[in-house]
Amino acid sequence: MSRLGDLIKLERTRRGLTPKEVARKSGVSEGYLLDVEAGTRIIQDAQARRILKVMGAQAPEESSFTLDDIAATVDLQSALPQAARAVEKAAAAKPDGKAADTNITGSIWLDALSGVLQHVPIYNAVMKEVGSRLLPVTDGKVEGAPKDKVYYFKAPDDDMRGFRVHRGDLVLVVPASAPQDGAMMLIETPQGKMLRQIKLLPRFQAMLQKYDREFESEIVNIADLKVMGKCVRLEAELAEG
Repeated sequence: MSRLGDLIKLERTRRGLTPKEVARKSGVSEGYLLDVEAGTRIIQDAQARRILKVMGAQAPEESSFTLDDIAATVDLQSALPQAARAVEKAAAAKPDGKAADTNITGSIWLDALSGVLQHVPIYNAVMKEVGSRLLPVTDGKVEGAPKDKVYYFKAPDDDMRGFRVHRGDLVLVVPASAPQDGAMMLIETPQGKMLRQIKLLPRFQAMLQKYDREFESEIVNIADLKVMGKCVRLEAELAEG
């Protein structure tokens, strides 16, 4: 099986184009195209993009996604019958029985990426973006939060090692404006952004916990605590050795 071949076949089917038409427009042989679609011939990402572009498929932020990323977001084999039905429906709606390219708008990656993948930025201790990760989107949200409001924070030190967060690890942060008991949260202090485990106390106070070589805590007034978000996921590198 070839995901890129499936993607090309799906786009071609959606547009009601024959292999001969696509091959002629792309400057390749019909046999080559059919082999690619069948998965018996390997095609490079750049050439696949050229063929898809010839068919009118446009990808947003092309440099940010590989076609394998895009193809992995959908079950292409399951989508093929749906594409064929869409073409038949478009053809039936025209007096001459032919479906024009304009009736098959968008592309499979536009459909997929708009609701399935999101580039989530990675910030360091001074909130400078140093990278990103692809995360799945469900109903416009990542981990239950608006997809454009989540981000990764790169742990700047080993202050939270006792809570399994080491320097360089990534924690996914979702919006939160108030401290939550038992949660690890990203807070802002005069010394900078910090990860701390939160324990709520009586009298509107909170205990900020850290654990490097030994357990340490600090009690603050909740009114003085500036919470930036709640940590909901950890991504750590396995140590070599």
